[in-house]
Amino acid sequence: MDILAGKVAVITGGASGIGNAVAARAAARGMKIVLADIEERPLREAARSLSDNGADVLPVVTDVSEASSVEALRDRTLERFGAVHLVHNNAGVGGGGLLWTISEAEWRWVLGVNLFGVIHGIRTFVPLMVEQGEGHVVNTASLAGLVSPPFYGPYSASKHAVVTISEILFRDLRIVGSKVGVSVLCPGFVRTRISEADRNRPQWAPAPPTNPAAEQVRAAAAQAVADGIDPAAVADSVLDAVRTNRFYILTHPELNGAIALRLQDILEGRAPTDLAPAPA
Repeated sequence: MDILAGKVAVITGGASGIGNAVAARAAARGMKIVLADIEERPLREAARSLSDNGADVLPVVTDVSEASSVEALRDRTLERFGAVHLVHNNAGVGGGGLLWTISEAEWRWVLGVNLFGVIHGIRTFVPLMVEQGEGHVVNTASLAGLVSPPFYGPYSASKHAVVTISEILFRDLRIVGSKVGVSVLCPGFVRTRISEADRNRPQWAPAPPTNPAAEQVRAAAAQAVADGIDPAAVADSVLDAVRTNRFYILTHPELNGAIALRLQDILEGRAPTDLAPAPA
C-alpha cells in the first residue's frame, strides 16, 4: 500500500507507546486515524494531541479482548470514514512468573489482550479489506515471539501465536488471491508503558504474589524497557513495511543472533540455550 495519504488507519493500544507513535507518523503522512485504547482519559488526550497537529482523528474506547468491543470499533470507523485501509492490532499487556506458579486468570488476561485482541482484529476487519481489494494488517508480536525467554510464559506464548497467525494470514490471503498485505512487528525493548500494564489489570485477574526473584526479574525488565529505543523509530519501520509490503519487521538487528540461536537449537535437536529475560 504505497500511497497512505487519505487512507484510514485503525490502531489499537493507541494512547501510548508504539501505537501512539504509529498514529502520529501515519497522521503526518495524511492518514485519517481511528485511535483505540482501553484507557479513556489517555486516549482522549492522545487524540487531542493528534488533532491539534492537524490530524483527522476518531478516539474509540475499546477492550480488544472482547469481540463485541472490536466490532463496535469497526462500526464507529465505518460510520465516520466509510472504509478501513490499515489495521494495526497493537494493544498488549505483560505478565509473568515461574510457569507453574501462574494462575489461570493471569493466562486468560494476557492471552485475552495479546492474542485474542489480534484474533478479533483479523476476524472483524480483514473481510472489509478483502472486499474492497486493498488494505494492510500489522500485528504487534515481539522478539519474545521468535525466541523463548524465561519467566514470561503467557507473554511469550501469546507473541509466538501472533507470529504464526500472521504467517498463516499472509498465506491464506495469497490463496484467495487477495492483495491485502500483512506484517508482523517483532521489536526488542522499546520505551513503552508495558512495564505498567497492571494499571489495566481486571479485578478478576489479581496480580500474582511477589517474591525476591520475581521482583528482580521485573525490575531488570523495566529498566531494559526504560533504556529501549524510541517508539518513533519503531513507527517509522512499521509504516515503511506497510508502504513496501514487507512482512517481518525486526527493529533490533543486534538481537538477530538470538533468533538464529533458537533455530539452530531446533535444527540440531538440542536443549534450548539459555537466554536473558524477555524483551517487552
